[in-house]
Amino acid sequence: MSYADLVFTGGPVFTADTVRSRATTVAVTGGRIVAVGGDDVRDLVGPSTEVVDLAGRMLIPGFQDAHVHPVWGGLDMLRCDLAGFHTAPEYIDAIGRYAASHAQDPWILGGGWQMSAFPGGTPTAALLDTVLADRPAFFPNRDGHGAWVNSAALRLAGIDRDTPDPADGRIERDADGNPSGTLHEGAMALVNRLLPEEPLERLTEALLVGQRHLHSFGITAWQDAIVGSYGDAGDPGPAYLKAASEGTLTARVVGAIWWDRARGIEQIPSLRERRERYRGGRFAATSVKVMQDGVAENFTAAMLEPYHDGHHHPTDNSGISFVDPAVLNEAVPLLDAEGFQVHFHAIGDRAVRECLDAVEAAIARNGRRDNRHHIAHIQVVHPDDIPRFRALGVAANMQSLWATLEPQMVDLTLPFLGPRRSAWQYPFGDLLRSGAVLAAGSDWSVSSPDPLAAIHVAVNRTAAPGEEGGDEPFLPEQAIDLATSLTAYTAGSAWVNHLDEVTGTIRAGAYADLAVLDRDPFAAPADEIGATRVLQTFVEGERVHAAAEA
Repeated sequence: MSYADLVFTGGPVFTADTVRSRATTVAVTGGRIVAVGGDDVRDLVGPSTEVVDLAGRMLIPGFQDAHVHPVWGGLDMLRCDLAGFHTAPEYIDAIGRYAASHAQDPWILGGGWQMSAFPGGTPTAALLDTVLADRPAFFPNRDGHGAWVNSAALRLAGIDRDTPDPADGRIERDADGNPSGTLHEGAMALVNRLLPEEPLERLTEALLVGQRHLHSFGITAWQDAIVGSYGDAGDPGPAYLKAASEGTLTARVVGAIWWDRARGIEQIPSLRERRERYRGGRFAATSVKVMQDGVAENFTAAMLEPYHDGHHHPTDNSGISFVDPAVLNEAVPLLDAEGFQVHFHAIGDRAVRECLDAVEAAIARNGRRDNRHHIAHIQVVHPDDIPRFRALGVAANMQSLWATLEPQMVDLTLPFLGPRRSAWQYPFGDLLRSGAVLAAGSDWSVSSPDPLAAIHVAVNRTAAPGEEGGDEPFLPEQAIDLATSLTAYTAGSAWVNHLDEVTGTIRAGAYADLAVLDRDPFAAPADEIGATRVLQTFVEGERVHAAAEA
């Protein structure tokens, strides 16, 4: 008799299969699951078999994050990381201490501040100058759609009152028209083009730091949502290739190659070339990332109707479509014909519609293919577009952690969307009822990469423990159940990543990409889901994370 290498037993198993069957024992041999069942599977335990006693705790498929930036997140952790703070004084204190301890750095780099910590969401250069006047500084905010810079950086970049706003961004200005210290969207490039290039060794270190962090949350695979030069961190692609060649890439990674919104369809041959070059080990860049708009908090999310001014009066601003819809409707069919998956960023209802229109154009030209296009963020979706996700085969890529009444939502979003559009936000329940495929991700380092915190919000529509937000549910009719949310974060994201044949569910023949939780979240009240922690994480049966208490 052949015994298993590894057996998990003594606790509930969430398989995430089509009927969400339950089991209590899983056997693994050669990195693959060989049996799923109950006491009968224990017959595969032999003298050399490692047995993991679940002791009533739950085994699940490894989480898969369908929209994340691990290299940038790791780099944030190596730089001046502001993600653990919440107020302007805390940020200033952290920056001052970091700058003092890095006296030889020509630039002070970091990020992770939240807009709600500052009036209007726009920190000033004058405030940053109080602790950092001698060297230029560049700090993207948590969502990566704006940056806080000091006066030295503005001077070095030549940004003054006469500098025009770029077509895809905005320079925040004071009452006299002078740059005040916040750069939105494409305006960030005026400064970040001057930043020193990070060497490959540093980016690879950042990848491994980010990978360890994601493994600690039970994440075994992901889609890197920007593989290309964007922001202040450089292209993660070479770091993935280096880690893959050295055997240190333990996760399965799909890369979404950046679509340069300053160019058109002439860039497609270079995307093909990079797809061939960016492939090795567990890494393959088979997707293309199209950022169609910005974010609602800085009024760059593309809306069908103008934003309000906070007093319920319409303005003349309805956001920015970063890619002209005519170009998008030409590019997406061409990408689809080339076999690329298109990974869209769309926050506003106009951007969502433009992305759906482009996929519809691809189907009209190419027929239905299996490229599994998906739209991430889906913050505001017009009700008329809900059924189009299923009709067009477009997956809804949820970042459900954001669907709460946290300060940024209350102060910087609801007043400017107005009541009608505010009720269209994060419509996960409607998308589920329409039959759409649901996938899930975190957008880390924009927000926490913890899938269980995001699942808590998806089920409760209130903030998870440790996250900002009140007790009042945000649009509770859009809540989804625990099993659906778990499945979205496992099987759903595996489907988006074209990994569903080998991962995403617990079944015989699949890779043993698994996570052990510290409890059975189905056995406790829903408002305790976010307290669940990951004890162990496995990729192909190899332990890649073990918590201290595991």
